Amino acid sequence: MLNTWQVGEVHVTKIVESEGLWDPARLVPNATPENVREREWAVGPFVDADTGNLRVSIHTFGLEIGDEKILVDTCGGNDKVRPGSPNFHLQQSDFLERLASSGFPPEEVTAVVCTHLHVDHVGWNTILEGDEWRPTFPNARYLFGETEWKHWKVEPQIYGDVFGDSVQPVIEAGKAELIASDLQLNDLLWLEPTPGHTPGHHSVRISSDGDDAVITGDLIHSAVQFDHPEWASAPDVDPAQAATTRRSFIERYCDDHTLVLATHLGGPSCGHIHKQDVGWRLEPPK
Repeated sequence: MLNTWQVGEVHVTKIVESEGLWDPARLVPNATPENVREREWAVGPFVDADTGNLRVSIHTFGLEIGDEKILVDTCGGNDKVRPGSPNFHLQQSDFLERLASSGFPPEEVTAVVCTHLHVDHVGWNTILEGDEWRPTFPNARYLFGETEWKHWKVEPQIYGDVFGDSVQPVIEAGKAELIASDLQLNDLLWLEPTPGHTPGHHSVRISSDGDDAVITGDLIHSAVQFDHPEWASAPDVDPAQAATTRRSFIERYCDDHTLVLATHLGGPSCGHIHKQDVGWRLEPPK
């Protein structure tokens, strides 16, 4: 399975924490095994042909640009108490070893970009040392959207104390920067506001030497949402705004050379958006 891409000068690596087959309705309530299998283009790459379940992946994207090593989202993490989310409750995985073997040992990571502050995007921001949560990446600056931070600082997540164990310790350690969701990180990377899933959600754009890519974050959870952008994701904070944002994103990158790198799609996890007679499809690279 392809897990690396070259976008001009930027080398992108997908590092998986967990993956599996999920009932479509867990992520997209309007989706069923029957209606997702009607999208022949999705069956195989993104949908299991036998069950109609979605291929779902929890992964980070690692970006290498010269001496910079940047992680986009940090999955669920170990030792986190998540009574509201059994998939992430008290995990014990070898994710840090996978990061290191992929070229991202924690001490070499220079920046962590969180597309938003949900449970499965901030978990490895911290590790448990004794009874205290410490930043996992000691030499990195952590970039949190200011709008996002203000929202989750006062709004509890149903999954558990995500803010308390995976965000606040980074701020207290002086490692965090609160940023605008249209920040230009460098000449090749910038953020694009994509609100709706959460108030301060943003995607990450890469452009280098005529090549382009965009990391979606949780703008989309299932390939079928390319065909039905109006179908909400179950965790969307503002489903109406999320649907508007999804459609705008799809129209912006439709029939374009920009590679879409999707944060929760399993299988190839990527593709190009193409218009169909009705709706759109995500077509993986050949």
